[in-house]
Formats: sequence, structure tokens, C-alpha cells
Amino acid sequence: MPPADIYVIGEIHDNPVHHAVQANLVARLDPEAVVFEMLSDEQAARIEPDTPRDAATLGPLLDWAESGWPDIALYAPIMAASDAVILGAAGAAGDLSVYDLDVALPVEEQAARERLQAEAHCGALPEDMLPDFVARQRATDAQFAARTLAALDAHGAPVVLIAGNGHARTDWGVPAAIARVRPELGVVAVVQGEGDPTVPGDLVLQATPQDRGDPCDAFR
Repeated sequence: MPPADIYVIGEIHDNPVHHAVQANLVARLDPEAVVFEMLSDEQAARIEPDTPRDAATLGPLLDWAESGWPDIALYAPIMAASDAVILGAAGAAGDLSVYDLDVALPVEEQAARERLQAEAHCGALPEDMLPDFVARQRATDAQFAARTLAALDAHGAPVVLIAGNGHARTDWGVPAAIARVRPELGVVAVVQGEGDPTVPGDLVLQATPQDRGDPCDAFR
């Protein structure tokens, strides 16, 4: 891993190999703070310096069973991999105007993003809703960037952000949002796929695909 101020380490949320890699990288990087897409400020604040970072403790403490995320046993080893401060990316991020969210995207990028949203939702979304989903994704990337930068300013480098691959992509995800407002910072994005072509990252790792059946059954 090259030196950096911020490491954005992506995942497919239910792939256990991706989480094992994240835990390994956090242990090696020994960051000052780890920011999780999956946590709110209020949840993260429950993890005190002496809180055991094991699944049996963290599950009830974080009300994880009601969170909608995969089993806490996948995420607890990441939190336990270092003594870094654990923070949430889902908290309020303040003024996001510096991220130019009101500026229209280039036509080709807007179209590509809308296609991805349509595919991700198995073609079940009405076309007129796709721009709103793209706007939400842009806002979420900006929020995660702001939260990660706040962690860096408060705790020092390096900081790790744990998030889905869509947020880790270098072309228009969190790394691009950070580059827009703090271009002097070093950011390394790790994207983790399942053998197929995946989104762009500084480092792309592949793991065995999980057997999920047909994810579009839920939409049908």
C-alpha cells in the first residue's frame, strides 16, 4: 500500500473475503480513525476506548440486528484490527455546497450513472426517478467525503473509510469528492470485486463470488 492520508476501502457488503481483507489492511495501516458507512454518529459514540470489539459485544451495543447490514461478525474484526477511533459516516456533514452538487454532470456521465441505477434496481425504477437516485448518490459521496475529512482533521492521518465499492470508485465516488475540495491530500482507493470487471480503483482486488441466487427476485 502506498503512503496516503486517506484510504477508501470498498466492499461488496455480504462478501466475507472482502471484510477479511479490510481487517487485514486496517491492521497493517494502523490508522488514527476508521469511518464506517454502516454507522451513525450516535452508534459510533457507544464504542468507548475500553469497549470489547467483538461481535457478541458490538451486535447488541450497536442494535446491529435492526440495521439492515450483513452480520456484525463480518464487521467486528475490522473494528478490532486496530485501536483506532471508530466513527460513523452516516452523521450530518454540514455545508456540502463546496462539492458543487448543484452543478449538472456532463451528459455522458449523467447517462452512465442513470444506467447504473437502473441496473442496480433490476429495471424496476421508473425512468423519471433515475435522476433523483443519481443526485442522492452524489450527495452521499459528498457526505462521506466530508465525514472522512472531518476525521482526518480531528485525529490525524491516516484515516480509513469503509464503504461500498460504489463509494470507493476513483472516477466519481468519495475519492473524487475529496480531490475536489482538498486536492493536496493523498487518497488511495481499494475496490474489491468478485472476478468480473468492477469499478475503477487505485488497487482492484478480486474474491470468489457469493451465491446469492437472483437478487432481482426481491424487485419482482
